[in-house]
Amino acid sequence: MYPNDFRYTKEHEWIKIEGGEAVVGVTDFAQKQLGDIIYVELPEVGKALEVHQAVGVIESVKSVSDVYSPVAGEVVAVNEELNKAADLVNKDPHGKGWIVRLKVKDKAAVEALMTASDYERYLEGLEA
Repeated sequence: MYPNDFRYTKEHEWIKIEGGEAVVGVTDFAQKQLGDIIYVELPEVGKALEVHQAVGVIESVKSVSDVYSPVAGEVVAVNEELNKAADLVNKDPHGKGWIVRLKVKDKAAVEALMTASDYERYLEGLEA
């Protein structure tokens, strides 16, 4: 269910290293909890982020929720498609629904996050 080449946070963000950058989004679990997403606030390119700093906001018909940076880094790109189609986060949370690309300060910090199997076990604990 959750891609094995991603890492995950307890706040339901995912991160995937692609070359020298990291792609960040929210998990399928998160988008299901949020419901129909109608707006995604994106950060400015060039913004420096610390671990667990708010990257932006996702607004759904049910609620408003912050999205947090899983690692420290600099925003190098944002998913402009979300300005036209915020529901990409619902339709393809681990693909076209990505939110930001980061230049990561410390790649070891990515390795310290949960693997797919760790995240799935974590979700089982939440549902119990």
